[in-house]
Amino acid sequence: MDTKELLKKVRKIEIKTRKLSDHIFGGEYHSTFKGRGMTFSEVRQYQYGDDIRNIDWNVTARTNEPHVKVFEEERELTMMLMVDISASELFGTDQQFKNEIITEIAATLAFSATQNNDKIGLILFTQEVELFIPPKKGRSHVLRIIRELIEFKPKQKTTNIAEALKFLSSVIKKRAIVFMLSDFIADDYSQTLKIAAKRHDVTGIRIYDKHEEQIPNLGMVQMHDQETNELMLVNTASKKIRTNYGEFYKNKVSYFKESFNKSGAGCISSRVDESYVKKLLGYFKRRG
Repeated sequence: MDTKELLKKVRKIEIKTRKLSDHIFGGEYHSTFKGRGMTFSEVRQYQYGDDIRNIDWNVTARTNEPHVKVFEEERELTMMLMVDISASELFGTDQQFKNEIITEIAATLAFSATQNNDKIGLILFTQEVELFIPPKKGRSHVLRIIRELIEFKPKQKTTNIAEALKFLSSVIKKRAIVFMLSDFIADDYSQTLKIAAKRHDVTGIRIYDKHEEQIPNLGMVQMHDQETNELMLVNTASKKIRTNYGEFYKNKVSYFKESFNKSGAGCISSRVDESYVKKLLGYFKRRG
């Protein structure tokens, strides 16, 4: 991809996702993810409706006019985006691939954090951590994150969620808001997730395609495993094969839901052809 085409793609995603964060998600994000507490801002004259518990009696006595203390939320939050860039994300049977939806969601979340003056960091992972961008504030930083999401070429193809979570715990010491975006077709990450969720506010966002849920009956079909690069001839007419695959997929989804729920983390599932906007808004409102 040349520079001109890349900048055009980045700009297109910025316009769409910034509009969403400005008009929809910015306020919801602020309401859902609170700062560390309230800090004193100023003293002003009492106005009708003010909480009398906030009256500053020293200033009131000195001026013979009722004054109240004004507090504001102390935010300074950090958002970490953990994005699965393994080969299975390069799948889609409708208008978009899974990785394209993941990029849009990540950009929307990043702009929502920027709108609230929070820091944003990025971890791109496959079976290993491929890229780490430390948390920082500002629009130009978010645009860099979007560029990496679009053009980064991973070295590996398979997925190791536990390894990514271990890396998160090693580099981010203070509590952070963590969004992990993946199809979660992986195993053995529940214990690592439990450890990460004790320190951070973790949410898993599972992006999937409807045709991953079950294999249609198409007779003999040559299939290509994106992660292992293996070519195989599969008899999709076989009910046993279709049933076994369906059970395999259901087990992965159940493991995802159980792992996140038991660890106290949040989880969202959104199909490629569904509105991720509705899914995210519903999640924020439930938590707010």
